[in-house]
Amino acid sequence: MFDEGFSHAFEVVLFIAVLISSLFSLFLFTLPAQYDPYKDRTPTISEYDNLNPIEKKKTDDEKEWRPGKTTQVVVLGDIGRSPRMQYHALSIAKHRGRVFLVGYQESEVHPDILSDPLIHIVPLTPAPAFLRSSSKLLFPIVAPLKALWQAQSLYRALCYRSAPARWMLVQNPPSIPTLAIAKTCCVLRNTELVIDWHNFGYSILGLKLGTSHPLVKISALYEDICARLADNHFTVTNAMARVLKKSYGITAQTLHDRPAAMFRPISQQARAKFLSRLPETAQYAQNLSSAKNPWKLIMSSTSWTPDEDFSVLLDALCDYSAQATSRANLPKLLAIITGKGPLKEHYLSKVKALNQEKKLLNVIVTTAWLTPEDYALLLASADLGVSLHTSSSGVDLPMKVVDMFGAGLPVLGWSKFEAWPELVKEDQNGKGFGSAGELSKQLTDLFADKKSLYPILKSGAMHESENRWDDEWDRVGGKMFKYTR
Repeated sequence: MFDEGFSHAFEVVLFIAVLISSLFSLFLFTLPAQYDPYKDRTPTISEYDNLNPIEKKKTDDEKEWRPGKTTQVVVLGDIGRSPRMQYHALSIAKHRGRVFLVGYQESEVHPDILSDPLIHIVPLTPAPAFLRSSSKLLFPIVAPLKALWQAQSLYRALCYRSAPARWMLVQNPPSIPTLAIAKTCCVLRNTELVIDWHNFGYSILGLKLGTSHPLVKISALYEDICARLADNHFTVTNAMARVLKKSYGITAQTLHDRPAAMFRPISQQARAKFLSRLPETAQYAQNLSSAKNPWKLIMSSTSWTPDEDFSVLLDALCDYSAQATSRANLPKLLAIITGKGPLKEHYLSKVKALNQEKKLLNVIVTTAWLTPEDYALLLASADLGVSLHTSSSGVDLPMKVVDMFGAGLPVLGWSKFEAWPELVKEDQNGKGFGSAGELSKQLTDLFADKKSLYPILKSGAMHESENRWDDEWDRVGGKMFKYTR
């Protein structure tokens, strides 16, 4: 009896030992390849001669690849709507580094990304539709499942669908599950992790759930731990670098956003030609270019999310319209809003209702989704840019304002957060507002007559357009990645 029991127990233990051994062996055999600086190079002449035609063609395309400079650039979001990460990839490739750009490929990518043989896009598989619900009620259930889906998709892309890299540059947020998966892959592949801080993930989550929600507190702790595990850090503002130093004890280098080459001022002739061909402006092109009492074109780009309260702009435009009815010196406005996001239909229904109530008689509000080239031209053709970004953390800055300055476009923006003065110089290249009433007054003051502050703001924005991404990246990013001294 005892012998039978012992024998059965021994068989169970042996089975478990064999299972663990098999799983461990499987784990070892399926580990991703590690980064080897001696292999991170183009083939020698003798090695090249032994390649098959397909490999030779690929090598010819990458013949300018600089040894020891492969980088994974990662964004757990739409690559096309992540301009800063695209600019990182282009800057690395410009210095002859090889880039694997990992993210969702949902909208149009910068054309230079697609044409550069040193940049390889590794698209992530989108989560199923039922995991993309925006319901606050279902969030505690759907969010963990979505994070698991994203984790496995990201792990496969970083470990098996792209070559080993010397560096991994990761956008934060989103921080869950990005940072944990990125660090795991870096450990397995002998890669250095660099976090590019655009904001704090927990502060954005707090907009949805409230700052006291347990998930927000867990997210903050998770972000804190992951931050300390990275090798290097970039931030978009000095204010954010100070927070990282004070709260996490880490030193980050500020790499301010700057516009890419496609965002630049254009001539009046080019403006007129563009306004005439763009569907959203074609019927108003003559009014916008009129020599006498021309309409004004204002431009705002939004992600239609809770951190950009579009009702502020709508209320300001309603007030402006009412004033323009009795003030002949106030021009009509064409307001074009670009972007995609969850609250778009909600606000479009509000615009429709306001038109029916005749509260926008002197203002036309329309939306557009443009190619990167047309978006840049629209900014250069506008008279004024409006930013509704409110900053969940208080220390991030909207990339859209940088693009506006690149096109020489003066900006009015929500300014009630710490980092705002790092970007906009009050009464020099833009103005800040903290309410719909302030924004309405700024619009009327700037467009009331030619002796207003507008020419000064326009001159300041044109001066700001001289600051470029390449210069900023070479100064900060180039040194970190050892391309420049």
